Amino acid sequence: MTYISAADWWDLLPAGVREQVDGYVLQDARMRAVRAVFEAGRARGLGLVDAQLVVHERYLLHGDRIARTPESPLDLESLAARAAGAAGRVVVIEAVWDGDTVHDWFVDLLAVTADPASELRLATIYRSTAVRHLGDVDLGPLHPSAAAAESAGRALAAHLAVPFHFVSPHTPDDQVERWKP
Repeated sequence: MTYISAADWWDLLPAGVREQVDGYVLQDARMRAVRAVFEAGRARGLGLVDAQLVVHERYLLHGDRIARTPESPLDLESLAARAAGAAGRVVVIEAVWDGDTVHDWFVDLLAVTADPASELRLATIYRSTAVRHLGDVDLGPLHPSAAAAESAGRALAAHLAVPFHFVSPHTPDDQVERWKP
């Protein structure tokens, strides 16, 4: 079987698809770019991993020209303002793991409400967001996203006088039991 590099896959894509992919990359829409590459190259044998590598190379090429998606603010004032916009009365601040092929594991910080029962995502804490927020703090065994969620979530919960709930701060797991009243 012949190895085809990301650059060769890129050259095999139609010009219109290459233009579309670069547009997505410049907008920091990685998953849309991967999908466009995958759909256009699948008939020629391009797999999903190859599509991700092609898009990764485009990210490296465009570098600082990419309009990066802003990271969620984790300061108490911003989180409190977001929580104040919840549809109901906030009854708990909860941190839950999630993950994807682009960001690996990350934590969503949620305001869980009653009257009506719902939840509002206050922040998505990727590794880069966590490192920016925490600086050079010793995290011990915690994943940076978990450490930042613990810090910001506990501060917000104390400010709102509600409990903070994070079932699995030491082990990324998106299947753990959620908070129940």
